[in-house]
Amino acid sequence: MNIQILQLLEGAKQARGLTVVIDVFRAFSTACYAFAKGAVRIYPVGDINLAYQLKAEHPDYILMGERQEQKPAGFDFGNSPSQLVDADLKGKTIVHTTSSGTQGIANAQNAGQIITGSFVNAGAIIKYIQKENPEIVSLVCMGYSCMRPTDEDTLLAVYIKNVLENKPVDFPRMVGQIRQTDGARFFEDDKQSWAPAADFELCLSLDRFDFVLKVEQENGLNFLRRIEL
Repeated sequence: MNIQILQLLEGAKQARGLTVVIDVFRAFSTACYAFAKGAVRIYPVGDINLAYQLKAEHPDYILMGERQEQKPAGFDFGNSPSQLVDADLKGKTIVHTTSSGTQGIANAQNAGQIITGSFVNAGAIIKYIQKENPEIVSLVCMGYSCMRPTDEDTLLAVYIKNVLENKPVDFPRMVGQIRQTDGARFFEDDKQSWAPAADFELCLSLDRFDFVLKVEQENGLNFLRRIEL
């Protein structure tokens, strides 16, 4: 098994084989929480105008996501797992658009198959890869707004790669590093309304969910399918 760690949009375009598009803060953590709250389908879209169009065509759809980390006008939820804690999403279809994770899915055109990556279902991701046993695994770290690599995404890729290669991992050390670097913004007083400290904890709740989210396509649209492991 050839495991490669790639970065940002160029990495998504280079991805081959079984591809894990990683966005820990916060797209693919939030998507897991949405499914856990009862959502039945999530459409991950890169173009926010497509998100608005889908909502106009299907008024019962839920809009979830962000631009510049904040909830866009007319959206039901931001890209924040803590906003979903009290949400009733049972039976709901969600359209999800973000600055990083959903852009990676849109650009991974050469991947053999795509699943999403977050710490909250890291164990399930590893089990899925082991079950599929592909020749090539591409771990694509989407970083901050696809502009620069981030510790949380890169460290998740390292975590997955090390476990698959039977190498040691030190998750508490990773959490400490993330807390001091790219996760520090979740503890700034002026950002608590849209990037609360609770999101940091929820996004780093290791192995909280035992399912993967696989990208499939229907009528020209990507959607996420929950696969239990």
